[in-house]
Order: sequence, then structure tokens, then C-alpha cells
Amino acid sequence: MIHALFETPSAYRPTAAEMAAPVPRVEAVLFDFSNTIFQMIDLETWLRRVGGACDRGAMLEEAGAVAEISRQLLDAFRLPAVAALQEGRDLSPERHRLAMRGWWGHVDFLRGVEEMAYRELTAPDAWLPYPDTEPTLRALRARGLRIGIVSDFAWDLRVHLAHSRLEDLVDACVISCEVGREKPDPQLFLKACADLGTDPRATLMVGDNPVRDGGATACGLRAYILPAEQRTGERGLAEVLRLVT
Repeated sequence: MIHALFETPSAYRPTAAEMAAPVPRVEAVLFDFSNTIFQMIDLETWLRRVGGACDRGAMLEEAGAVAEISRQLLDAFRLPAVAALQEGRDLSPERHRLAMRGWWGHVDFLRGVEEMAYRELTAPDAWLPYPDTEPTLRALRARGLRIGIVSDFAWDLRVHLAHSRLEDLVDACVISCEVGREKPDPQLFLKACADLGTDPRATLMVGDNPVRDGGATACGLRAYILPAEQRTGERGLAEVLRLVT
């Protein structure tokens, strides 16, 4: 459900006393979801799942098939009409589905099976945590910190948390498709703080996008931005533990 209004303010305005006081210790950590604590399965695995679901698996056995599909995906993404569809796609499931269909329709392997491809994209096991996600969340929990997720995502990411048995380590989720806003809108960060019952000044936002996730600093939070890179090993989340010591 999209909520048009929140009880939290639209901007953070510290009092003179707060500005003069020492910076409070971190009491809560907010994480971006995609490419911060979870990542989608690799392209070839996804394509093979799609191929298996629609009887196109044999097409992937041809030499260079996956590389050609990757090329078509990149080329299609650059088309002005396709790029326009991506704007605001995480504001609702409907907009995201339309954006994906408009993109995949330009790719030979995916054309005509977009709905099956979408089901494989959103399957509970299509998004997996980085190796250092669970250890970091458990270490934060052991230190008594509250944990939240603030994500531009087009469906309920809790299904992926549940699949990986991490849902009990997250106290609150603020998802763009549920609130009708995208980062860096301050409402998302402030709503997460309100849901956790923590002061924005005592909250750390961790993400991989300096504009969207770094926008948390405009409403009083601290931010830690990870390198924007596709990782197959640990994400580097252990550094967060040093920041909350």
C-alpha cells in the first residue's frame, strides 16, 4: 500500500543544543538491499532458469549465446525509450514490470517469455546474501544495535530475507514500492528511524550509491558508501563494525 503522508518530518532540523552536543554513538544501522547486502544470481544462472521454464534452454548451449544475450541487454538498455521506462520503476510493482517488459522485448532470447523471466527475477532464491552479510548483521545484533533496510525495490524483499533465514535479524524495512517514494527522499530514511525508534543522528546508512544512499546525510544520518562494484566474494561489510565501535 502506498502511503501519501508520514508522521515523520520531511527534513531534519537539529536544535542548537543538539548541534553543540557531542555526536551520539550509533544505535542503529540502515542498509540498502541490492548490491549492498544481497545480490541477484548471476546472469547465466538466471538465463538458464528462464530457459528451463520456457523450453528455450537449448538456445543457451550455442557457442557465445550468453555473451550475445548480455550484449543485447546492454544495447537495449541504452535505447531512449527503454531508458525512459526505467525512471521511477521502483515506485510500484506495476511500473517495474512494465519497465522490464519494455527492456526484455528487445532481446531475442527473452522476447515472448517476459512473464516467465520476471517470475525468475523475483523468485525467493533469485537474490542471495553476500558471504559477509549474515556475520555482520549478527555482530551488530550482538552489540545491541537496531537494524533496518531502506531500499528502492519493486516487490517485497522480505521474501528473500526469509529464504536466507535472515528476517529475524532485520527490525524494519522501508521499501520504495510500499511508500511510493525513492531515495534520496528524506522520508524513507526518517521513516526507517521512526520505525526503529532511533534518533537520525544516531543512525548509520550503508549503501553503494553516493547520491541515493548518501542522501541520508541531508536528514541527519551518517552514511558509509561501499564501492559500486559487482562482487562475487565478501562485500566489505565488516568495516561497518569498526564504524559503530
